[in-house]
Amino acid sequence: MHKTVLVLVETVDDYLPLLEQAGYRLIRAPSPQLRAEAIQRHAAEIDAVLTRGPLGLSAVEIQAMPALQIICVIGAGYEQVDLAAAAARGITVTNGAGANATAVADHTLAMLLALLRDIPRADASTRRGEWNRVISPSVSGKRLGILGLGAVGQAIAKRASLGFDMSISYHSRSPRQGVPYTWYDSPLHLAEAVDILVVATPGGSSTRHLVDAQVLEALGTEGFLVNIARASVVDTEALIAALQQARIAGAALDVFDDEPAVPEAFKALGNTVLTPHVAGQSPEAARDTVGLVLRNLQAFFAGEPVLTPVRL
Repeated sequence: MHKTVLVLVETVDDYLPLLEQAGYRLIRAPSPQLRAEAIQRHAAEIDAVLTRGPLGLSAVEIQAMPALQIICVIGAGYEQVDLAAAAARGITVTNGAGANATAVADHTLAMLLALLRDIPRADASTRRGEWNRVISPSVSGKRLGILGLGAVGQAIAKRASLGFDMSISYHSRSPRQGVPYTWYDSPLHLAEAVDILVVATPGGSSTRHLVDAQVLEALGTEGFLVNIARASVVDTEALIAALQQARIAGAALDVFDDEPAVPEAFKALGNTVLTPHVAGQSPEAARDTVGLVLRNLQAFFAGEPVLTPVRL
């Protein structure tokens, strides 16, 4: 018996045939209008939903699909999925923890290098025929702090430590066993101890504004912030103020509060590097993400434990 998957994501299309080849029927609904129409027309047929953190799945939508048994979220974050509604129905939720960690870590180091070495402005001025040889900070040997040491955080730490001889510190709810890095008990204490603070923790209410004005103040006038996680983890207004007043040296951001809208204040600043939420996107990451979704679906419908369950 074929199972029907409602696909709300728009970034892994090239690899969705992996699901179809395995016998799954896909209903593609990558826009709000198509999503509403698909749920209205096919609610009784949908066994699984494929979504991502910012797209989520609401309680009303969950209630509208009586056959829904599993929600698969690509990427680590699942902040807009109503976990309480899923738990009430006994619906399994999985995420894509680790599937795109390599791509995100690569992008993080690219942004970090671009920010500290002022690559975007150097490129732009050179193209204008200018020859501005600005002195920029070295990256090697800096003290790197990572907020959240999951699969992505560990991949970033490995690159920074082995590739750039950085000392690595981190904050998480409790110390992680088996890692050679220094744990700090709060984002504030971590920020006080590092030159660069990388945000790599999931979004949601439990991590909202972990990086606030006080943490930014602790990071200091020579400190840099890189956020490849969720915009909600950082207080945007506090960050803009800190950048405008040179209370931190710069910020590289791949995520924003109201995507695809980017605050004009960030665009106007010379000490920012901005990318459009692409850290986790690469052909390899998309392939591995869909592959993990497939393995979770196959396990679930075979009555076996899923590989990456989300605790409800």
